[in-house]
Amino acid sequence: MPVNTYEGMFLLDSAKVATSWEESERHVHDLLRKHEAEIVASRQWDDRRLSYPIGPHKKGCYLLTYFRVDGAKIKELVNDLHLDELVIRELILKVHPKLVDHLVTQAMSFTPSDDSGPPDDDDRRDRRDRDRGERRGRDRDRDRDRD
Repeated sequence: MPVNTYEGMFLLDSAKVATSWEESERHVHDLLRKHEAEIVASRQWDDRRLSYPIGPHKKGCYLLTYFRVDGAKIKELVNDLHLDELVIRELILKVHPKLVDHLVTQAMSFTPSDDSGPPDDDDRRDRRDRDRGERRGRDRDRDRDRD
């Protein structure tokens, strides 16, 4: 099979990453190289609280990696990632050849803001109350139009 470029977003155990980021990154890269992948670009994406717990994990650290590998090796790679204790979740997407340079450049220069995390309970409550108020206003308008 031909060698394709893939984007991998790996959610890592933040407790294990806290001891040494470089070692955690090297560990994931070694898993990729085990399946003859060539690392194109890699960076720490973000460290944040998860929207919902995944097992005992409430926080996670994201590693964004672009790599080239034979498509037939992806299934074996994913199986190894599922068995690894450092990797909580993974998402691997095939990148269209025309977009590789643009996506790699953009990913290596962009840093997500801290405000983009999952909303906390107060934000959800405010949004719910605002939505209810808008519905009440529509109900009043509808009732007024009936009269």
